[in-house]
Amino acid sequence: MTVFENVLVAALFGARDPHAGANVHCVEVLELTGLLGKANRLAGGLTLIDRKRLEFARALATSPKVLLLDEIAGGLTEHEAHEVVDTVRAIGARGIAIVWIEHVVHALMAVATRLLVLAAGAKLAEGEPRAVLASADVRRVYMGIEA
Repeated sequence: MTVFENVLVAALFGARDPHAGANVHCVEVLELTGLLGKANRLAGGLTLIDRKRLEFARALATSPKVLLLDEIAGGLTEHEAHEVVDTVRAIGARGIAIVWIEHVVHALMAVATRLLVLAAGAKLAEGEPRAVLASADVRRVYMGIEA
């Protein structure tokens, strides 16, 4: 399927209330995610960053209130990670809440307003991002730094 078809399927079958304006909605989503110029390409031939953009687009096509991201910056170059951060900012500016699980800390820190750090399934720290990263427990467990 093409990039557009992938997003259209999500809009028609994943949305709570699919509507007649699905085509227009898909174009808006593709524009937001930087894929509009690749709408007619086969999704299987996309680069890694464009496949991640397509995942954003398919999720956004369902008109979510909350977007869950899992390691979206993993495997990307520095430049591509910055592009993902810009996309996350643009999505957040539309009023969509974002829950982001990520190990690329600099990407997360660029947009996060609150961090929750887990270790072995238990809460290790929570709060303002810089304060959480300065926590002795977080530094010890995740960075191997004895405080």
